[in-house]
Amino acid sequence: MGLEKLEQSINYSFKNKELLKKALTHSSYAFENHTESNEKLEFLGDSILEFISSKYLYENFPKLKEGEMTKVRADIVCERSLYQVAKLHNFSDFLYVGKSEIQNHGNTRPAIMADSVEALIAAIYFDSGIDEAEKFIVNNLKIAAEVASKNVGQKDYKTVLQEKLQIHGDVKIEYKIIKEQGPDHDKKFTAVVSCNGKLLQQGEGKTKKAAEMEAAKKAIEQM
Repeated sequence: MGLEKLEQSINYSFKNKELLKKALTHSSYAFENHTESNEKLEFLGDSILEFISSKYLYENFPKLKEGEMTKVRADIVCERSLYQVAKLHNFSDFLYVGKSEIQNHGNTRPAIMADSVEALIAAIYFDSGIDEAEKFIVNNLKIAAEVASKNVGQKDYKTVLQEKLQIHGDVKIEYKIIKEQGPDHDKKFTAVVSCNGKLLQQGEGKTKKAAEMEAAKKAIEQM
């Protein structure tokens, strides 16, 4: 397994290659091969990620209030966000998973891939210190932070639209993503909103939620 390809992708070369391998070792593989899994690295990586992301938000988004920073941080360190990082660097090609997980495509499961990102952060920390770990985190999550910070104070247009449409009774409101374009690190989504099968509006955004919110906003404006 050519781990150097992963190192090239993340722009970091490990001095201790065993640390990298451990970061990519799922518990299923560790159990079958009597070795150590990445679970303890994941535990530490989670704390490092939370600290560095908090520091990054504090230094780069001075207008955010404490409660808003908490919401943005939760959005950028969640499983969905870390899974996107793992997908960007093709972690699934390098993960060590057990035979049962291989049969169930465990190497592509979002939870396993996201956990391995946290483990990798801790591995980089042990290999070179906090500065290199911070560099990896910022490089891979700054776009997510930018998007989340723009959406955090956004009025919940979906709720407003629902209230307006249901004023005379229950209706069926549906959102659907009809288009997805761009590379993994810079996606653009198009969503449509309909009421009782009638198309109301469409919207675009960097995330599915943002696209749906924009569609709802336009639907409210045309009412």
